[in-house]
Amino acid sequence: MNHAYPQQLAAYVYKLWNSVKASPSDGEGAYSAGRFDVLPTLPLLESLLSICYQASLLREEERQVTFRILVGSSDLFSSEDGPPNGLHRLNFTELIPLTAHELRRLSPGASFHRSLIGVSLERNEGPQIWGILHSGPRWLHSMHGGRGFVPPLPPALVINVTGPGHLEVCKGLATVGQLSEGRVIGSAMNVFESIWLQEFFAAIRAERLALHAEASKKATGWATLDPDFSRIVDQNMLKRMIAAIRAFNHGGTLIIVPPERASQVFEKNSFLSLRYKFTEGECRARFRTLIVAVMNALARSGVGLKDGRVIGWRDYAESTDLSIAQLDEAIFEMSHLVAAQSTIDGAVVMTKRFELLGFGAEIQSDLTTVSRVARALDLEGRCKLLESVNGVGTRHRSAYALCHDLKDVLVIVISQDGGVRFINWRDDVVTYWDHQATFAFTARL
Repeated sequence: MNHAYPQQLAAYVYKLWNSVKASPSDGEGAYSAGRFDVLPTLPLLESLLSICYQASLLREEERQVTFRILVGSSDLFSSEDGPPNGLHRLNFTELIPLTAHELRRLSPGASFHRSLIGVSLERNEGPQIWGILHSGPRWLHSMHGGRGFVPPLPPALVINVTGPGHLEVCKGLATVGQLSEGRVIGSAMNVFESIWLQEFFAAIRAERLALHAEASKKATGWATLDPDFSRIVDQNMLKRMIAAIRAFNHGGTLIIVPPERASQVFEKNSFLSLRYKFTEGECRARFRTLIVAVMNALARSGVGLKDGRVIGWRDYAESTDLSIAQLDEAIFEMSHLVAAQSTIDGAVVMTKRFELLGFGAEIQSDLTTVSRVARALDLEGRCKLLESVNGVGTRHRSAYALCHDLKDVLVIVISQDGGVRFINWRDDVVTYWDHQATFAFTARL
């Protein structure tokens, strides 16, 4: 195997840079793209990535070196902005040459989750550190399911270092290329954007919309709710669960089954042995209750709005309504409860309604042995690559076997190293998708 290094990553990024569109949050209405999105020359880009790569291999008082750098002159940023809605610029009195050891020393004071190290490309002196840009953690909300909006980040060259030899090159928040385990790979998939995952939960969302519609008929003056709001709430709840599980550094498995399989899970069966089971009722159904309550509270908060106004996720994210804030906190706490249960040996089992059936589930060993699975190369799994399961552990192999024998389940496996894998029976084969969250969460809080 020929391993890739910063030189290969630089060539990959240089080739794709102009074709990558920055995400909507990147500089929208705040930064002029033409002032930020010009890539350095290829030799200079190679040098930047090489310095970051060397820094990633160092240790700072036995801690991993993790950081983000943003390449752009300090005078492009306002001195009056700051989190949560902007970047707080902190200039050093003198420029500092960009070196691996300087990045090592600075990394604890420029927390990966909350700050970026500002770097300018001086014509005669080369790359120089001019200071720190404090962003706050909201940029991670799109991955871990926070309620607030992501503040604008300019479409500049951003290099994320998340562990030894792990580099991610971005245009603002949009990933261009990554270097991991000696391989150069493109932007990772956000499985939550896939149509198949939306279809998996579609019937259950229709049930919730019907419950909300019934409550709305009995009320007076509620605003019309965007039908897509329920889907976004679902996704953010799952993202929170995944993020919380990763934070434990233990790994875990979520098994999501159709509601009609709930009773089967509790009986003796040939596919799952559930050690800790929850009694039927509101204790199991709290997730669903909270989601419907959020939908009702948001519609109720729109009383008095202009007739015909449709409210949705943006209204929810920006709401200062106390009842909405409390419901959002309740969902957050439920997500952490599930994450804690995932640390017990075995899987957490839920229905598509997010009814929490129990945890400590052992996937039975007498299921079909799966020797090959398909790795999805696109969001919908239309392009696949068959591969052997020999390179993965028991947690993944048992999940593959379950999806082979129960073709209506979804399994989400979170590895101890932070990787997230969605597994589902698709087009007559067990298929998995590697979810994008890996890089951003490899750098631990």
